[in-house]
Amino acid sequence: MHLDRFAPSPTGELHLGHAFSALAGWRGATAANGRFLLRIEDLDQTRVRPEFVEGIFRDLAWLGLSWEQPVLFQSARLPAYRTALDRLTAAGLTYPCFCTRRDITEAISAPQEGASAPGPDGPVYPGTCRDRAHQPGEAAAVRLDMRRAIGSLGGPTAVAALHFEECDAGRSGEAGDIYLDTEALISGTGDVVLARRDGAPAYHLAVVVDDAEQQITHVTRGRDLFSATPIHRLLQALLGLATPVYRHHRLIRDAAGKRLAKRDHAHSLAQLRTNGWRPIDVLRHLGLD
Repeated sequence: MHLDRFAPSPTGELHLGHAFSALAGWRGATAANGRFLLRIEDLDQTRVRPEFVEGIFRDLAWLGLSWEQPVLFQSARLPAYRTALDRLTAAGLTYPCFCTRRDITEAISAPQEGASAPGPDGPVYPGTCRDRAHQPGEAAAVRLDMRRAIGSLGGPTAVAALHFEECDAGRSGEAGDIYLDTEALISGTGDVVLARRDGAPAYHLAVVVDDAEQQITHVTRGRDLFSATPIHRLLQALLGLATPVYRHHRLIRDAAGKRLAKRDHAHSLAQLRTNGWRPIDVLRHLGLD
């Protein structure tokens, strides 16, 4: 059974890029006589607003999409994420990180560290806290020890045999079976955050746990997330979770070629609707009519 999902964060209004992703996933599931699920990724409680949740429902219904009930809200799934994190910690694959963003910026700018290209989460963490003793009561994020994680699965050779299926294309046209690059994971991705300093689970951990819980078989999302997929494949292997097929679609950009963002109200579905756009106008604009 083909199960696809759309998983927006209610931290702003949906725009044309969201519409493209939701429509692509919904059409894929419908064409395969499968199921389409909606997940609300509302873990960032400092930015989540109830009106944005209602806006998601309204915009998707306006586009003609339907989805199964009940809708999964990540904020109701905290125990599941904690269980997954505890498993990784018990296996010795995580460590607490006390660094602020400023600490990280200063560390990677130091001459002995050298400059590195940004990873999926921005600047690659230099491992400052990897061997630091934990201070009781001190707020800390939790990071995955990438090198130990790779070793726990049998080492670089075993991890390099892990792959995921890409049925569209990555940023450089990657398609088909994509195998993990262990050196890229260690030096180009680094020790990613699995839980933030406030205790909230980070995106990488939550998304793989939820995709497994919902038995998602196909993940449809933008190419901006392609570089995160090796992290997710690694976490799936560490946690013994199934791996979906991935479809990383083209990004929708504005007239200047810039990727759309939630702060750009002019391209929001709500504003376009106010301006007189109909669903068919959205489809035509996106090349989906």
